[in-house]
Amino acid sequence: MPDLRGMTWDHSRGFDPMVATAEAYASAHPGVTIHWEKRSLQAFADRPIGEMADAYDLMVIDHPHVGEVARSGLLMPFDGLGRDADLATLAAQSVGASHPSYEFDGRQWALAIDAATPVAAYRPDLIGGAPGDWNEVMALARAGKVGFALIPINALMTFMGLARSIGADIAGGDDFIDRAAGEDVLARMGEIMALMDPRCLTLDPIGIYEWMGRTADAPAYSPFGYGYANYSRAGYCRFPLQFADAPGVGRADPTGTVLGGTGIAVSASSRHRDVAADYAFWIAGGDCQEGLFCDAGGQPGNAVAWESDRCNAAAMDFFRATRRTLETAWLRPRYDGYMAFQDRGGDIVHAFLKGDAGGEATLDALQAAYEESRA
Repeated sequence: MPDLRGMTWDHSRGFDPMVATAEAYASAHPGVTIHWEKRSLQAFADRPIGEMADAYDLMVIDHPHVGEVARSGLLMPFDGLGRDADLATLAAQSVGASHPSYEFDGRQWALAIDAATPVAAYRPDLIGGAPGDWNEVMALARAGKVGFALIPINALMTFMGLARSIGADIAGGDDFIDRAAGEDVLARMGEIMALMDPRCLTLDPIGIYEWMGRTADAPAYSPFGYGYANYSRAGYCRFPLQFADAPGVGRADPTGTVLGGTGIAVSASSRHRDVAADYAFWIAGGDCQEGLFCDAGGQPGNAVAWESDRCNAAAMDFFRATRRTLETAWLRPRYDGYMAFQDRGGDIVHAFLKGDAGGEATLDALQAAYEESRA
């Protein structure tokens, strides 16, 4: 009898819907069992897929990894399974670039089940609404009301997102970023960091939302942080958070935040690839995403759920309120070698924000890391 193992990430958004869908799938397919395990968010981002592909049938992955695995033979592509119509439906139901983010070298390596990008969050009991542009954000920061996640990975995502928001190219050629644009972004980040609690340098988005959602004396507003609809659900935290589009930087819209989210992949070494693929298609589909997946605390990657009155009612209109930001989010590089740059780049920007490096040295280090990752 098929007995499958899966690995996801350790948060109610990442784990609970996988357990619920596994139980429902097993109930509908007698003899099938799917056991989900979880790892920390940092391990989720860092652990090589090769280490998991030998041990698990199913894996929840980040899209930047697909460049590394496309030629490795570690994952089973979803195209070529005779389900082209299903793939076309999922492509049409993609929120922003969520579905195509798992396509590389002409193959589909995972199916989007979760969609996210840095968006704004605020405490409606403390402020009346979210700022619409960077100038308004800075006014709130000067009043001591702003905080957002700036551990190394989030520091780099914010750097790249701000760069894209002001129209700068990132990793589009031999240069990681135009020098003048890089100086502009670092100046903006340094200015707002000086106005925030230093603990922001130690927190990921979950940490920020825990702080905002469970502590009376907390920042009223976060301009950038990968969205977590859980914190808008009734009873999830003491102070439910209202999410909104990210602020425009140098423009009136939020274009440029760095796409996140997760996809479900199947190990090429699984002895039950047909069952694993069928389960993956089901949980990525509109019916499950709008229904059981969302009900179990998931943050769907399918537009059917994002447009659903039911899903929006459960999370203070989270999906409609942040949809514009997600639709205009930027798909970061996915070339084989990018993950090494991401690891180093986060530390480089983080060091600048801590005051351990100047702007010129920071941009030099980013360029060197970028060049090495492409060698």
